[in-house]
Amino acid sequence: MSPPGDPGDTVGSSAGLLPGDCCHPEVPGHTPKGGLPLGTRGRVTHSWRVAAAGTGSRLSHVPTGRAVPCHAMPFPGCHSLGAAPCRSPCPIPCRAGRSRIAPGARPDISAPRCQFYSRPRLTPGWPRPCPRTLVPCPPPRPSPRSPPQPLGPVSRRWHSGPATLARAVPFALPPPWVSRSPRCPRSRPAPPRPSRTRRSRHRRDRSGQSRCDSTRTDRHRQTPTDRHRQTDTGRHRHRRPRVTRMLSTSQPSPERVPSPEEQEWAGPEALCPGWLEDEAPDGEVPGDSGDPDGATHAYERLQSALRQEGLPPTLDCSAEPRTGFGPLDMTVCILGSPTPFLPILLEGGTRCPGAMVLCLSPAWASRVPSESSPGAWSLLLSRGVSFRAGGHSALETFVPPRRANYVTGTFAPGDPEGGWVGELARDLDCPTGGSVPLAHRLEDTLVTRWVLAARASLPVPPTLAFVLGARGDLPAEPVAPGVRLVRLQDLQAQQSLVQEEVGAFLGGTAMEPYGQVVVRPAGWRWRGTGTRSTHRKEEGAAVAQAVGARLQGLTEEDSVLLEAMVPTARLPVPPPRSPAPRLPMALRICTLVCRSWGDRPQLCQVACAVGRAESPVRHGAALPQGLDSSLQQWGVVAPSQRQALATRLREATEAAAAALLASEAELSPRQRGGGRACTDILGVDFLLASVDEALELVALAANGQRCLETCALAEAMGRGVGQPRGELPRLLAEALLHRAQRHLVEGKDILLIGAGGVSKSFVWEAARDYGLRIHLVESDPEHFAAGLVHTFLPYDSREHRRDEEHAERVLELLRSRGLRPHACLSYWDDCVVLAALVCQGLGLRGPAPAAVRVAKQKSRTHRHLQRCRRGRAAGAVPFPAVAKLEFGAGGVGVRLVEDAGQCHAHAARLWRDLRDDADHPGIGLGWGNAMLLMEYVPGTEHDVDLVVFEGRLLGAWVSDNGPTRVPAFLETAACLPSCLPADRQAQLVRAALQCCRACGLRDGVFNVELKLGPAGPRLLEINPRMGGFYLRDWIREVYGPDLLLAAVLVALGVPPVLPARPAPRTHLAGVMCLASEHGDSLAAGGGMRALRELHGRGLVRLNRLFEEPEGAGEYEEPLLSVACAGATLAEACERLLGLCQGLGIDSPRYPVEHFLSHFK
Repeated sequence: MSPPGDPGDTVGSSAGLLPGDCCHPEVPGHTPKGGLPLGTRGRVTHSWRVAAAGTGSRLSHVPTGRAVPCHAMPFPGCHSLGAAPCRSPCPIPCRAGRSRIAPGARPDISAPRCQFYSRPRLTPGWPRPCPRTLVPCPPPRPSPRSPPQPLGPVSRRWHSGPATLARAVPFALPPPWVSRSPRCPRSRPAPPRPSRTRRSRHRRDRSGQSRCDSTRTDRHRQTPTDRHRQTDTGRHRHRRPRVTRMLSTSQPSPERVPSPEEQEWAGPEALCPGWLEDEAPDGEVPGDSGDPDGATHAYERLQSALRQEGLPPTLDCSAEPRTGFGPLDMTVCILGSPTPFLPILLEGGTRCPGAMVLCLSPAWASRVPSESSPGAWSLLLSRGVSFRAGGHSALETFVPPRRANYVTGTFAPGDPEGGWVGELARDLDCPTGGSVPLAHRLEDTLVTRWVLAARASLPVPPTLAFVLGARGDLPAEPVAPGVRLVRLQDLQAQQSLVQEEVGAFLGGTAMEPYGQVVVRPAGWRWRGTGTRSTHRKEEGAAVAQAVGARLQGLTEEDSVLLEAMVPTARLPVPPPRSPAPRLPMALRICTLVCRSWGDRPQLCQVACAVGRAESPVRHGAALPQGLDSSLQQWGVVAPSQRQALATRLREATEAAAAALLASEAELSPRQRGGGRACTDILGVDFLLASVDEALELVALAANGQRCLETCALAEAMGRGVGQPRGELPRLLAEALLHRAQRHLVEGKDILLIGAGGVSKSFVWEAARDYGLRIHLVESDPEHFAAGLVHTFLPYDSREHRRDEEHAERVLELLRSRGLRPHACLSYWDDCVVLAALVCQGLGLRGPAPAAVRVAKQKSRTHRHLQRCRRGRAAGAVPFPAVAKLEFGAGGVGVRLVEDAGQCHAHAARLWRDLRDDADHPGIGLGWGNAMLLMEYVPGTEHDVDLVVFEGRLLGAWVSDNGPTRVPAFLETAACLPSCLPADRQAQLVRAALQCCRACGLRDGVFNVELKLGPAGPRLLEINPRMGGFYLRDWIREVYGPDLLLAAVLVALGVPPVLPARPAPRTHLAGVMCLASEHGDSLAAGGGMRALRELHGRGLVRLNRLFEEPEGAGEYEEPLLSVACAGATLAEACERLLGLCQGLGIDSPRYPVEHFLSHFK
């Protein structure tokens, strides 16, 4: 901290100064000995050296640069660095030697002065030359960012005095008069550089009085989060020198050192350097007059952060406006401070160059009434910082303004940018990753603790909460294990009720394992204040008095919590390396979770903080460390135990996030801050406790931004020691980009060719969820989907050998209806060529008709890929061989033939039984019933589903198929993810991609069937559409992405955002049920009803291919697929086998155990 009006480069300390040294006020033209005129505005660099002085050592300062003004110091006996001691009169009364301010005396606050802070460090053998007596400091006035200190027993703060090596006395507060200056620092003349003047914020406190909140003047008013946001301010070419205060051990003080119970524990930052500290920039930050919204200040913080990451500075391209943005251009807008979201911006710029835009000022954006959602608003960006690959960023101007598809920002309570960020993000028509009301709710410990206990079934500290009034954000009769709520109407009349509740809580069974309790206020206004008092459980009267004192200032939005202080579990640890005693420590586990694909929570990162056990560990007080090393430090030696705890932590975190997100969904749009507002990134804090001699994760609270900052720091620290880049930026960027793309497809007109059967029912549900307007062209005028789409266009196109003619008729039909679709595609195998022709006629993106024809006709595929040739099949293909329909689908008509006689006999049966589409719909008979003979390839069968955009692979998923029932090759079982090694899966993916590219399939979602033998993969066939039956559902369940949405995005010309390194959430193993084998047992024994019930409860995955059995004998297809999930493939197979045995699916004729034995 520096005096108002100074450049901010001076730091003073009494450490190392001789008795009698004093300071003098600034006198224009005065030149101290060896210095420059004190009126000179300049910069000084400093160095220190250790010199012998008496019995100890002391620091001496050597100025090496220009001098700075020397002002009157709050403590006499100190002088400003860079100016030599002088004998000029000092405005503060002092005397030589160990001078002090007389009791009750105050300095002349009208005179210029320097203010300084220093953090105590234990430095053995370095006595302080000028020890001071402990002077108790009254609690500081509350800052506008935090609520006032309620009445009641509070801990005493001490801000100077001697200390022994046994305990360091915290020195974190300036003298009392520093925070009570009646003048705003902005009343002084601005420094010579007006563009970089010091910034202050005039706010109104809770009483409505205007207060000046300077970012440097009132450091003791700031929460740790506030100080962290000032870490990256300005430029850092010159750092303010840190001064270590010497602790005297040779001169005892007549006053005793306060005990831990009497003084408030300063937190782990007194033991190690915290990471939420001020760093002085090399200049001033923008002032209010020239930069009222702080845009220049935030821009400088961005440049400082980019320099620290070793990235190029932002390129100013604002002079040349950027144009050409359309409705399909994606824009993810980050409002407010760049610091917490910088890793996400950089990763998003790499994945989708130019899509991530940072808005640093409310003047850069505007709100206009929404065209699509009445009553909502659209956010238009006229200026912003966009990010691209390689960490490049550019300041750009958008003409016309750019429409945001997704908005998030710093909504945290008390954040400097929170006001205008919350106002811009209110009631938007696009998805919003939070809001001010949701941030307030998330920061309310009582609300989140009730949700975690009641809905997530997580253990929480035993809590007794007092609220005033109805508190509409809480249920009328809350029932949550470990949380009791007491509603008060009249504080004066219900004092006896408070005492009774406190006594019952302290004497209850929930408090038996604990010896201490904490009394503290809760609510978003109290975020980061650390206002609390600790008591022993036996002190019932003191606890009741503390609760009553807190209740005096209670408002309807706040609450008073009486909670047990849960200690960290104590485990046996190896003997220490030194005989020094070990201090009791506490472990806080910080987890960060995001809303991922399918609105499912996904754990992103875990960071731990260690501190003293006297007080809870706060965010930002200590540098984070990893979970595995923290558990090892705590005595969890076995790797299996640490892995089990990590798995349990993931489950608990995702369950907590799911409960919090579900409770948000029940709020009204006004309570959420908008109909599209929901929390996408949140943190949950845990404590590792011991319950009944077993380790248990106790949920403490949730927050919106503090865990993000902590985990981002842990990620950066790992890169500093050579660790590979973690998953945090990727997971968060993918989550935000995915939500933006979901909004991008809303309201788009999609022309769908072919409705398909029951197996395609998910299309209509997904179209409703994504907001798609489906225009369906279907041959069956009575199809059940006619009432589920926006426009139903009946047209008979079953004779697909005339698809060119059908395409012209469909185009005429669209023109007559005035339809202009944004995209055209087909999920039905028979209609893929027709869809490609219609796309070509409409000028829409899609695979070329010629490429689809090559892929659709199996003989042309293999001729094109030079595998085998039609016409010479019987003579060229060795037996045994596989005979199948040329345009077939679903495995119908496929048979193993041993010789030419069996081949001709099977062809005769096919041509007799399967002549056209009426004989067996949906298997490609509209293209004819020609037969193909292929070489029989031994090996395991696999499906590879690809997402390709402009020939570039965006996503690939490999699934395994069980052994087929020969001679018909009927599918029996499947599993996902594949149990193959990674290199063998890579072979399959590369072979599938090369086959698609060679056929000309460069845009779309494709399914490729291959066999993997000892010599590598061999192609079976290419399906130029999304994988059918269970594949879309399974991939969505295991990995998250939706193939249907990916196909729509590709058809719209937007490359879909998919996981760059997909990790399975679970393992699925499934078995196919046949009407001939299982129809009677499932229908008569109630098996189908049981499967539906289990599917509704999420215990099994049920996918129906037909409503009624289709085909019979050798032309039979599976009726349905039933699958079970597990943490491992073995667990999933074990569950599935038990289910099949219980429902009668497993039998000697249909050995499920044999089918599943292939998945190893």
